[in-house]
Amino acid sequence: MGNSYRGRPKLRRLQKPAVDKPAEQILKELRPKPSASSSNYREQSLKIHGFICAKCAREFDFKTRHLLTVHHKDGNHHNNPPDGSNWENLCTYCHDDEHSRGILGDYLRKAKEDKP
Repeated sequence: MGNSYRGRPKLRRLQKPAVDKPAEQILKELRPKPSASSSNYREQSLKIHGFICAKCAREFDFKTRHLLTVHHKDGNHHNNPPDGSNWENLCTYCHDDEHSRGILGDYLRKAKEDKP
């Protein structure tokens, strides 16, 4: 029976943090503190903009509202103004499409630059 650990990297031991605080406390301190206006922006957006996709105009009801997502127009998910000016409700399909457009654009731009 051979050594089954041959070729595997050695495990490093984790060092204790210099601070004597519990891990839960450290993680709590590192998390961003949500403001009252941004902590429930999804519900706010649904109230302001309704249960309709801003891109394809598909309508949703209370049972299917989980298929609606809040898209941040400026791309900053921390920017949650109470008037909803940075939000638009998009269905999951349109939201995926919106975010994949940038990826596709970058790919096509690079392909164009690589041509002689």
